[in-house]
Amino acid sequence: MNSFLNTWGVSIGILIITFVSAVLFQRFASRSIKRSSAAMKSDPTNYKFLKHTLTAIIYIVGISWALHRIEYFRTIAGSLLAGAGILAVAVGFASQQALGNVISGVFIVVFKPFKIGDRLTIRDTLRGMVEDITLRHTVIRDMENRRIVIPNSVISSEVLVNADLLDNRVCRFVEIGISYESDIEKARQIMIEEALAHPTRIDGRSQEQIERGAPELPVKVVLLGDSGVTLRAWVWAPDHQSGFQMHCDLLEQIKLRFDGAGIEIPFPHRTIVYKKDLQDQRDETSP
Repeated sequence: MNSFLNTWGVSIGILIITFVSAVLFQRFASRSIKRSSAAMKSDPTNYKFLKHTLTAIIYIVGISWALHRIEYFRTIAGSLLAGAGILAVAVGFASQQALGNVISGVFIVVFKPFKIGDRLTIRDTLRGMVEDITLRHTVIRDMENRRIVIPNSVISSEVLVNADLLDNRVCRFVEIGISYESDIEKARQIMIEEALAHPTRIDGRSQEQIERGAPELPVKVVLLGDSGVTLRAWVWAPDHQSGFQMHCDLLEQIKLRFDGAGIEIPFPHRTIVYKKDLQDQRDETSP
């Protein structure tokens, strides 16, 4: 009886030590990764994936050791070995998806189609920044601070738009419509002046374009609409976040400049005719 209690006591102690060790390791690794990434300005993707891998190993080793010390579980394991072939097939089918996620996670870390901190667009509807890559899934934080959890095997087979892959620069289209009566050249000049004056704007031209004399900030007519002319400015920013802020600033500043210069931004006009009025007109005109 004492031996039985001792065995179970040791196994429970091993499980407690395992869970405590895993939690402490995760906290220590998270702080170390954060400090190292900030100090060396390095990509934390590999370190975070390694943290998750080592944590999983701690759990597997600790739980296996605890179960192995109990005679009952050793007996079951010995019985199961007789049907090892069937067990292997069953485990293989059961863990196929889990192993696929792990392997896909390894491929993501090795080949780096994206990394932690990159801004992704998936299926044209899911957008956000990569927050974590675990053994099983990738966590993306969207603009509303919600977390999108996608299995690694799924995201590795998707067509992604990565705004930060290789080149962080972003070209923002600043489009504004003006009425047909407004001066296109004057509106174009205002858009160029405001864009060139923005503090986060950068020159996005290549060396070949500079040598060829391409304009630093082109503004062209891209649409002749029902009620106005649409002008588009191609404005470059160093990254996605500053590009979004620059886009908002330019829309406001150009609108204010247009107001002062007498350039009208068109809006639709609707004429509403009531059915009763039509009937009254018919009655008045009828003999």
